[in-house]
Amino acid sequence: MAAVPEPLRGWSRANSIGGEDSSLDEPASVMHRVAFIGRTSTADLQDPTLSIPRQYSSCEVALPDDAILVASFYDIESGRKDLAVRGYSDAHEQFAIPVFRDGGIQDLLVEAERSGRRFDYVICESIERISRRTHTGTNIEHRLERVGVRLLAADEPFTLTSASHHRKQKVATQVLTRRVKQGVAEFYVLEMLEKSWDGFAVHTEAGFNVGKACYGYQAKLVQHPVPAKRAKGQKKTRLEPDIVRVPVVQTIFRWRCGERLSYQEIADRLNTDLVSNPAPVPVNPESAVGHWTWSSVRGILTNPKYTGHMVWNRRGRKSNQNRVNPVSEWVWSPQPVHEAIIDIEMFLAAQEIAAETERSRSAPGLNPHPQTKRSYFFRSYLRCDHCGRRMFGKTRKVAAYYVCAPKKDYTLPGHPTGGSFFVREADLLRHLNTFLNSHVFGQYRRSLLEDNSAEANAKQERERRTSTLRKGIVEAGAKMKRLVRSLELVDEPDREFIADVNERRAELRKEQAKMQAELEELEAAEVSALNPELIELLPIGYICAEEMPDSLARTLFDALRLEVRYSKSRHRVTYRVTLVADTVAAAKRAAAEALVAGEAHNGAAGRGGPALSLVTERDHRGPICSVPPAGIEPAT
Repeated sequence: MAAVPEPLRGWSRANSIGGEDSSLDEPASVMHRVAFIGRTSTADLQDPTLSIPRQYSSCEVALPDDAILVASFYDIESGRKDLAVRGYSDAHEQFAIPVFRDGGIQDLLVEAERSGRRFDYVICESIERISRRTHTGTNIEHRLERVGVRLLAADEPFTLTSASHHRKQKVATQVLTRRVKQGVAEFYVLEMLEKSWDGFAVHTEAGFNVGKACYGYQAKLVQHPVPAKRAKGQKKTRLEPDIVRVPVVQTIFRWRCGERLSYQEIADRLNTDLVSNPAPVPVNPESAVGHWTWSSVRGILTNPKYTGHMVWNRRGRKSNQNRVNPVSEWVWSPQPVHEAIIDIEMFLAAQEIAAETERSRSAPGLNPHPQTKRSYFFRSYLRCDHCGRRMFGKTRKVAAYYVCAPKKDYTLPGHPTGGSFFVREADLLRHLNTFLNSHVFGQYRRSLLEDNSAEANAKQERERRTSTLRKGIVEAGAKMKRLVRSLELVDEPDREFIADVNERRAELRKEQAKMQAELEELEAAEVSALNPELIELLPIGYICAEEMPDSLARTLFDALRLEVRYSKSRHRVTYRVTLVADTVAAAKRAAAEALVAGEAHNGAAGRGGPALSLVTERDHRGPICSVPPAGIEPAT
């Protein structure tokens, strides 16, 4: 800096310009106060006991003689986190780091913006230690600059000047260099993330598992495909069934799809026999609770790996705060890569049940809320036929109603004018009794179903064709054996004879494979075919729905898969039950208990009931009946 002319210095002192510390005087020697800021990534990738001291030492060496470190701030966390959630990690407590810690990045910013702070400069080893994102890094730098604190980096050239220096510090080149480094640092991280993503995607498509094997499977170690890593003893893992836990997984899906049990109801059943149903163990065994919980059941029912496909990126561990990612972002193996425990159709059925019962309490009785005064019989079963939403219960005076009241901006076209409407519970119950006692438990229920002659003929044709195919497969196998024996009868078979035998054997094998494929198709069709005989497995009798205890009613309706839909415009309520082989036994048990109460009620009150015109339909899973509600007058 050029010296100030002596006449000007004297004139300044004489006129008290700037006082005793006039800016025209040469700056006095001062000690600059500097705070250290450091950061390492997650503890499993770096050693903070070495990284933090190295960063501190680098900053200390880079400072001039008239500067001293007076405070130390550092964190152990990812540099890609948003500033709002930075500096709150307690990971540093797990290590004996030989550098005193005054706090993290948040503590640094708070002190910098406070009067009486201990420092005027902040120094880091390199600018990417502040953040791996340019936006966050420049935001921190701007906040410090706004309160007069300059951010330095040990690997960048800098000079420190006192506040009395009359010439502005030149930082243009330093800013350009810093911004380029920040951009390069962010580019490097993004490039590594993209390459890592692609690597995990290929890893998944090849059938290799990431992390702990899910319940029902165990990890099967295989050689690493990379020779260098294989030489070091590194391995990859695939999934193979755990014979002890496979039946548990299958039972969970069967209960969910067959009896439509809630997560907690399944957990309660499993907990009755923890020997046959061993509880899952989390990644950290110390956090194991030793029994089944609703969340552990949900984790199994929502895991698509049980279909034989390998799936990755179901959760955003860092990018989405460990929440479930959209299904469109999941990475699937194109084909099954390990043995499936359940088929994909059952998995999808379980997901549909979750969508139908979402935010609906499955337990019987009153809601545990202290202000609850009553329960509603059709809770979770009744839906609006116009928009598909569940109708919720509401009491007017002493009567129970169900209402569909969509928000104004969410009303679908065709929804009744005015948006909301009511229907009385008593009317729904009366017609439900008619439906159950005629179409489900009535003596003539089978005849009420539509004509099934075409279906019966198709079934007979499938049975005939199945029998023919099985005989053909056996005969083809016998013919191939006879061909092999024919070679033994010829002492010296020539080449042409052997060729004919091989050609004929290949033809038989091809025919046998074709018949086997057709047989499998017929057997699959038989499983999903209409089966009206299922309804004959239910008992015959009289049921009075309102006389059933809430727990029994819900057990019965869940087993029957009862669906009730109300249409305001057509003034019509539709009842539907679905029977499948897995639920008939449960429905039969619940119905037998309900019939006892129903017969007692019917004996006292008589079998009377409203005259209704019934319209029956058919479904591949069981009977459907639409009952037009005669005389229902919804509340207005």
